[in-house]
Amino acid sequence: MSHSNGPLSGLKVVEFAGIGPGPHVAMLLADLGADVIKVERPGAAITNPVVERARRRVAVDLKSQEGKDFCRDTLAKADVLIEGFRPGVMERLGLGPEEMLAANPRLVYARMTGWGQDGPLAHAAGHDINYIAVTGALSAIGKSGEPAVPPQNLVGDFGGGSMYCAFGIMAALYERERSGEGQVVDAAIVDGATSLMSFFFGMRDRPFITTERGKGMLGGAAHFYRCFECADGREVSLGAIEPQFYAEFLEKSGAPAELAAGQMNPSKWDEYAEHLAVMFKTKTQAEWTKLLEGTDACFAPVLDVEEARDHPHMKARGAFVEHDGAWHTAPAPRFSRTPGTVRSSTEDGAELAASWSKD
Repeated sequence: MSHSNGPLSGLKVVEFAGIGPGPHVAMLLADLGADVIKVERPGAAITNPVVERARRRVAVDLKSQEGKDFCRDTLAKADVLIEGFRPGVMERLGLGPEEMLAANPRLVYARMTGWGQDGPLAHAAGHDINYIAVTGALSAIGKSGEPAVPPQNLVGDFGGGSMYCAFGIMAALYERERSGEGQVVDAAIVDGATSLMSFFFGMRDRPFITTERGKGMLGGAAHFYRCFECADGREVSLGAIEPQFYAEFLEKSGAPAELAAGQMNPSKWDEYAEHLAVMFKTKTQAEWTKLLEGTDACFAPVLDVEEARDHPHMKARGAFVEHDGAWHTAPAPRFSRTPGTVRSSTEDGAELAASWSKD
């Protein structure tokens, strides 16, 4: 019954409708060919057609015996369950891991939460900003002397959340090939975001890689690793870290001669940044892009999402695809033999569930 030839074609997934990272996990799996049955409340509507694509939807009242029976019967034949409720909710519904793994020992039971299944905060409400706050990630982002700046909800919900949950699911499926048994994947955003901080944690005694806000080479302090405003108010990004890339930037941009020395001297960074700020104001973003993009100066214009869709490199990569008259982000990563595809969601989840056989 699979409608895709992606690398996960034939994988049977049950997603319990939620918000944030849970739906993104299901999108990642569905894009790569998995058949995802989305269990949602009666009367629910699609609110994000990009993230909620490629589902086989079914309306279920989880408080009714009929709804619980449908879920139990479907999960007995599924490979993966994705849920993002607070700890204990699935257990109270009679759909917890103990019951479901007893009925289907091969089930990979993925639990996507912010705080995790245990710990002092496990039952507290929270959002991305709170989860990354306690991991050290939020503290590192922003300008020195100003409050930390939330990086949208990319670092927590999606970087530390859905990506680690999807990785955990695939790891559990791989292990199941040897053991024949499923298991619970406890995917907590605080765990994933902490893992994302591994590079900085391991380098925290290095002055150039400090996580002190607004300091360090990668935190916005270095004149060669930051964004600058152009003559038209648009911005460009510069990341010329290595000496040969820095030299190429200086040569091609016509930067002041004094910037050739002292690149890695933090005491010069503010002074040099002032020189570059004046220089970048002399041309528009388009003019700087024509001059520097595609060179080893490590340069790119700062684009909004609509502009990103039309950027020549992004267009050549097919990073955005049009489907049913709307634009979508393309499935990622890419596969040479079994590419992922963007598919529409349909309301035949119950029919798909009925067609599943128990392996």
